[in-house]
Amino acid sequence: MSHAHDTWPEVLMNTYGTPPIELSSGEGAIVTDADGRDYIDLLAGIAVNALGHGHPAIVEAVSQQVATLGHTSNLFVTAPAVHVAAELKKRLGAGDSTRVFFCNSGGEANEAAFKLARSTGRARVLAAVNGFHGRTMGSLALTGQPDKRKAFEPMPAGVEFYPYGDIDYLTKLVEVNPGDTAAIFLEPIQGETGVIPAPEGFLSAVRELCDDHGILMVVDEVQTGVGRSGQFFAHQIEDVIPDVVTMAKGLGGGLPIGACLATGDAAELFGPGAHGTTFGGNPVSCAAAAAVLDVVDEDFCEEVAAKGERFIDALTQLDHVVEVRGRGLMLGVVLDSPVAKQAVTAGYEHGLILNAPADNIVRLTPPLIITDEQIDEAVTRIDATLNSLD
Repeated sequence: MSHAHDTWPEVLMNTYGTPPIELSSGEGAIVTDADGRDYIDLLAGIAVNALGHGHPAIVEAVSQQVATLGHTSNLFVTAPAVHVAAELKKRLGAGDSTRVFFCNSGGEANEAAFKLARSTGRARVLAAVNGFHGRTMGSLALTGQPDKRKAFEPMPAGVEFYPYGDIDYLTKLVEVNPGDTAAIFLEPIQGETGVIPAPEGFLSAVRELCDDHGILMVVDEVQTGVGRSGQFFAHQIEDVIPDVVTMAKGLGGGLPIGACLATGDAAELFGPGAHGTTFGGNPVSCAAAAAVLDVVDEDFCEEVAAKGERFIDALTQLDHVVEVRGRGLMLGVVLDSPVAKQAVTAGYEHGLILNAPADNIVRLTPPLIITDEQIDEAVTRIDATLNSLD
């Protein structure tokens, strides 16, 4: 191990423990550690490196932009921010009323959505059990995982939780006090809980419920957006248009950028001074996002869907795999025993970067540009990894 690895615990807070591997470079879907060993990256920085490592379009766009204009704050207009906002508006397909707020992360995007909800004058917000929306105090309050919240309580008030996918329970919860319900938050595929897609029809039912009571439908596409599910937005599997969509991760292809999109009346809830961020809409991050959006078109998303099917077909044939959940290149491999965390560690020895969001689930969120050959090789290595745990 290198000096940097040894020094990590002396200089960084212990929020992650000391990671076992120091990565030094990457190309496409392959990363290399400080000892020169290669790995197939099936995590992509937790669904961030949508175009993999060192993608020429991102490298060129960022290099040109940082050499031209690196940062301005939102006291000035910049062309990259306007271009990316217009493109996101088009991809959402909600019409001319859509407006975009840029920030730096998924947590910040959900903070903006939380404040939009409170700007309605209603106090109550409903969020899903086991959902994950971020680590800041507001986004943590929306996160339906008590073990993540309890050390930092009291949380911002007004959030109540419903079982994910249970429209009957959610309807009854709304009807307790519909006039004070500002928003319903949900992920179209719950990521941090183990890759759990919304049941068929749930998104449409939530949309109808929100319409009936004047409630904002807020869809967290932080992990699922930008082609990850095989569609640009994962909620587009059903014919619904949310009032608010939050996104980040894959949007910048590795650079920090988040966005909160609002449509209709929700787009007018923030006026001057209501919200802000110094780095949001940074020209360099927006240049990266523009490069990502230029690549991730409809044909690209169809290719992601096909790659996902290839992965699923092969993984479901492995001995220790019970099922594979998810869509596109956001997959949860359900194992027949609680050895997912051991599989992550063993995966390093087989040249794999894996992730375990639960004891019996391995999550795969590789770069969207992973090749068919790399998928096939990854499945072979996953098989060997799981068999090594017998």
